[in-house]
Formats: sequence, structure tokens, C-alpha cells
Amino acid sequence: MVPAFNTVSRKHWLRGAIVALALAAPLPALAVQPSEMLPDPAQEARAREISKELRCMVCQNQSIDDSDAGLAKDLRILVRERIQAGDSDQQVLEFLTSRYGDFVLLRPPFDLATALLWLSPAAILLAGGIGIAFAARRRRATAAAKPAGLSAEEEKRVAELMRGE
Repeated sequence: MVPAFNTVSRKHWLRGAIVALALAAPLPALAVQPSEMLPDPAQEARAREISKELRCMVCQNQSIDDSDAGLAKDLRILVRERIQAGDSDQQVLEFLTSRYGDFVLLRPPFDLATALLWLSPAAILLAGGIGIAFAARRRRATAAAKPAGLSAEEEKRVAELMRGE
């Protein structure tokens, strides 16, 4: 007989599951060093928000705020210098895109050059939906089709076979 899954076992299992999920959860690396931070908390907060929108040119899937790469550090310092110089958030982003192109942005603007990037997920989803609809329609048509009846000759032959002739 299999022992019952009692309350104590459930608590241990639940506790273990919570610990496993907590350990598996990705934590941001936040590579910003204390020496890079601005003394003004408002300016530092602006710099962090801008940094989260900029792609590390070395890592490419991380923001410069999360990357430990040397170029990311240089970009973080450049962002802070531009903020201290009095640039607005938009001016800082325009300065960096004029230097590095739209590739430096984690969310590039929608234009002719990036239309494929923005529209391909919707096109793939639409194509998949159409494919599923056609497959379901074909399956329904196949299931609804009745097998053709036997001809008179075939019925006669079946009757003979049933009688054992």
C-alpha cells in the first residue's frame, strides 16, 4: 500500500519548491559601480532609467545597466556626463543614437528599417493561426465524410461470404 501524502510532507515539499524557485529566479547583475554613481539621487535615477534602455554593444542582450563589459561602463559614464551637462533624457538618447545608430537602443523606433523586426512576431503568429485553422477545417471535413456504400455486387459477395459459400 502506498503511504498517504500527509500534511507534513506537503509542507516540506512546498517549502522546497519555494526555495528552488527563489534560487532559480534571475537576479539583475547591476554592474554599476559606486564610483560611477552621481552624487545627486535624482540625476542618478535618470541615468539608471536611461541605462536600462540602452543595449550593451558587446553583450547585445543586456542593457548597459546590467553589463560588466568595458564598453558598457564607458557608455554609463557618458550617460552620466551628458546628464550632468544638463541634457534631457531625449537629448542623451539622441546623442547616443547619432553615435552608435538605433542598434544601441533596446527598443528601436518603428520605421522602414525596423519594420521587419517589429512586424515579424505578428506575422508568425498570424501564419500559425491560419495554419491551425486550415488543419482543423481539413480534420472536420475528413471526419464528416462518410465512407462510400457498397455496390450491389459487393453486397452480394458479402452475403455469400457470410453464408459460407
